[in-house]
Amino acid sequence: MIKSQELKKIGIIGGLGPDSTLEYYRGIINYFRKDTEEINYPEILIYSVNLTEVVDLMNKKRDFLVKWFLEKINVLDKSGVDFVAIASNTPHIVIDKLKELSPVPLISIIDETLDYIKKNGLKKAGLMGTKITMGTDLYIKPFMKSGIEIFIPKDNEQTIINEKIFSELEIGIVKQATKELFLSYIQRMIDLHEIEALILGCTELPLMFPNDELGIPFINTTKLHIESIIKCSVNRLQIV
Repeated sequence: MIKSQELKKIGIIGGLGPDSTLEYYRGIINYFRKDTEEINYPEILIYSVNLTEVVDLMNKKRDFLVKWFLEKINVLDKSGVDFVAIASNTPHIVIDKLKELSPVPLISIIDETLDYIKKNGLKKAGLMGTKITMGTDLYIKPFMKSGIEIFIPKDNEQTIINEKIFSELEIGIVKQATKELFLSYIQRMIDLHEIEALILGCTELPLMFPNDELGIPFINTTKLHIESIIKCSVNRLQIV
């Protein structure tokens, strides 16, 4: 049985968007409900930030984004958390710099996804997320270093995906028509690039795709991130 004094205090920067942040909280709590002999939850501090501010900063110099996130991390650090996770994929474009400057360890959603793909022996994966996530080296660079190819939708498809994420998924709207449109983009990557899996590189996408589709695994980065947070809280994962 896990005792409360053995659990590390969790810090989460959320609100990016709110619905996926709820999934983080729900996922952590549900684990401790199912896998402990008594009601015993870790302390969780969630700093829910203004999504509009983050989006504006991501379109400017990255130094501003680093400074902004450090301010939030420092608040959580002063509150006594043992580590911090940013509950979103796209802000991880500055995760390396944040790791250098952060007063507490950070858990990267990119690192956890890469570890999962390597353990499962996958060599080709499609990626879907915001335009920044798809259009930068956020996933491509670290995955290429491990011999894993990442394929993304066409430019016009990326624009549509990005618009639908912010106008629908970020505010909790899941439309069947949008899902079918996204599936057509994924099928094209399967046909053209023979991808072996799809990375749901936006923490809202699992709301639309809770299960695998089109005969390939849909990798839920939110779930992987949550699992790593739990492992860190119960001292089963060393944070690098």
